[in-house]
Amino acid sequence: MKKTLTLISIITLISFYAKAQDSEPKEYVKSYIALIGGLSNPLGNFSKKTYSNNQAGFANRGATFGLEGTVYFYKNLGFGAIISFQDQGELTTPDVQLLADGYNNALKVNSTLVQGVNRYHNLNFMGGPQYSFTYHKFILDIRADAGIIKSSSTPELTIIYTVNNTSQTVVQNSSKGSAFAYGAKAGLRWEFADGWDIGVRFNYVKSDGINISTTPASALQSFDRIVTKQPISELQSTFGIGVHF
Repeated sequence: MKKTLTLISIITLISFYAKAQDSEPKEYVKSYIALIGGLSNPLGNFSKKTYSNNQAGFANRGATFGLEGTVYFYKNLGFGAIISFQDQGELTTPDVQLLADGYNNALKVNSTLVQGVNRYHNLNFMGGPQYSFTYHKFILDIRADAGIIKSSSTPELTIIYTVNNTSQTVVQNSSKGSAFAYGAKAGLRWEFADGWDIGVRFNYVKSDGINISTTPASALQSFDRIVTKQPISELQSTFGIGVHF
């Protein structure tokens, strides 16, 4: 009889414990992957347009798109990553005229012509720890990022200056370099259907810059404005749709 009562008591306790566990709210977020697109805004020296600043990038606001997602490994803590492509534009006619005037005054030559081709195109590969806060169907994501920026092209400048009827040419070459980058991400998502969400994201990316070469290299000694490294910093504002898994 005692054994029977003890067994019944154990079963009852287990039942109550299981019921209590089932009644606990499960607000942990699910892993996801999202397709994103929006605008990339250059910041700092990357956006400046001045001759006297060797690190001024003359970059413009442009399009960005890519994939972003996170795998959660402990409750709402996970590892997130983003792969995105950015187009930060090309030098405009006023930009190249500003540079031509600057070179002409600095070199004290008869005339200077600056020609610009190619655009700022680069890929970001970033990732880091992400934590997500939930409120009903809304999810707030916060992440710290580190990774690399890989350039596929930068504006190429051809500088032609004339001294005593003799023309000389210097070329600031387009760069396909890569550099370490770091940043952060904040996003707000809404789970509009089971397994799906939409939301906005803000990604900040900063890098000390990719290397830029000049031909001929001897111009480094004679020119007062030669770019050897182009810092890159940008704020991406994107909208995305994600699927949970």
